[in-house]
Amino acid sequence: MKLNDPDLVRRQYQTEAGLAVRRDAVARFREGPDAVDAALLAAVAAPTPRRVLEVGCGMGQFAELLLAELEVDLIAVDLSPRMVELARERGVDARVGDAQRLPFQDGQFECVVANWMLYHVDELELALSEFVRVLAPGGRLVAATIGEEHMRDVWDLVGFRPPLRQFSRENGEETLRRHFVRVERQDVDAVLVFPDVASVHDYVESTFFSAAAPRPLPEPDVPFRCRTVNAVFVAETAA
Repeated sequence: MKLNDPDLVRRQYQTEAGLAVRRDAVARFREGPDAVDAALLAAVAAPTPRRVLEVGCGMGQFAELLLAELEVDLIAVDLSPRMVELARERGVDARVGDAQRLPFQDGQFECVVANWMLYHVDELELALSEFVRVLAPGGRLVAATIGEEHMRDVWDLVGFRPPLRQFSRENGEETLRRHFVRVERQDVDAVLVFPDVASVHDYVESTFFSAAAPRPLPEPDVPFRCRTVNAVFVAETAA
């Protein structure tokens, strides 16, 4: 199974069903505040950009947050027409678009945001080259991803090991340094506390790996604690 298989990605995000379950689990069961969104917002806000592009915007929650908190001109793109539809319902200027062939002029944005999507891109190096192309000199990429230990407790429970991601907390810096002159990484971990067996099973069923997980799904002791492992990368182009 390849997480950047175009057909698999298209099927997974044809509707919001799976993504909505995972986002809801993080929002409802997380201990403490949303440190990841706080880190992302701070990273975007720091250089006070005027023009921002979010690539792989999903249902538009982060784009909506940017518009509420910052004075920016924002455009969001996603491969999924359904995700674009949902983002537009939030008041986002969202368009169907491919990270590997961005329909924008050179140097059009001061900041590009790419959250939890670079491991899904078929040609990662091409997408990063596109990000650099549409960024103005001294522009910034803000990208969130996960680590190899992300949700490890759930996958150990069901006896499955997810495949390695092409862009992760562990390898993201090396990849970004091939395209950007400065790269920083901020690790942001948290704990989810699932209150019952059904919520754990719902999470598993919502993922790319549901069909590969051994059956029947085991019933954990609840409440079930699971660590999330994220990283926020900030990468800058030459001035």
